[in-house]
Amino acid sequence: MDRAQAIFVDGIGAAAATSGVLNTLQGRIFALLYLQTAPLSLDDIASELGQSKSNVSINIRGLTEWHLVKRIHVSGSRRDHYEGATDLVRVMQEIIERRFRWNMRQVMATVEETTRARKEEPGKEEQADLIDRRLGNLKTFFIMMDATAASLSPGRPFPPTPASDAAARPKTTTTAKKTHKAPARRR
Repeated sequence: MDRAQAIFVDGIGAAAATSGVLNTLQGRIFALLYLQTAPLSLDDIASELGQSKSNVSINIRGLTEWHLVKRIHVSGSRRDHYEGATDLVRVMQEIIERRFRWNMRQVMATVEETTRARKEEPGKEEQADLIDRRLGNLKTFFIMMDATAASLSPGRPFPPTPASDAAARPKTTTTAKKTHKAPARRR
C-alpha cells in the first residue's frame, strides 16, 4: 500500500472508531477496498492491513451487513473476494434507517409511555406541567428528526454528479404537472 492509500486507510479507520457504527478495523477494511480497482480476497486484505485472516473475516461480516462491502465471485478462484461500496448515498440511507431511525423510535415510544404513566398518576401541578412541556418538546423534536431521516432514506439513490456538471445544468421547478426551466442567469 502506498503512502496516500495508507493515509486514507488510517484516517477512515480513525473516523469509523468515533462513528458509533463501525470499529477502527472495519473502517480500515472499507477504506482499503474503496480505493481498489479490483476485488480483494480475505488473504489480500489481511496482508495489506497486517491483520489475521480470521479477524478480517469477522469484521468484514459487519461491513456486508451495513452494505459497505460486497462479496464478489471471481471466476477461476475458489476464494471469496470483496469490494467496497461506491454508492455512498445508499450506504447512508441504510445507516440512517437501521441505526438512527430505530433509536428515534425507541425514544418516541418511551415518551409516549411516560406521558401515559404521568396522566395515570397526577402529581404536583408545577412538576406535572414541567414534565408535560419537556415531553412535548422532546416528542416534537424527534418527530422532526424522524421526518428528516425519512426524507433521506426512501427511494432510489441519485447517481453522483461532479459539482461542475451540476452547476451547469439548468434548474427546474415542478408545479401543477408542468416543468419550467428557471431563467438563465445574467453574467
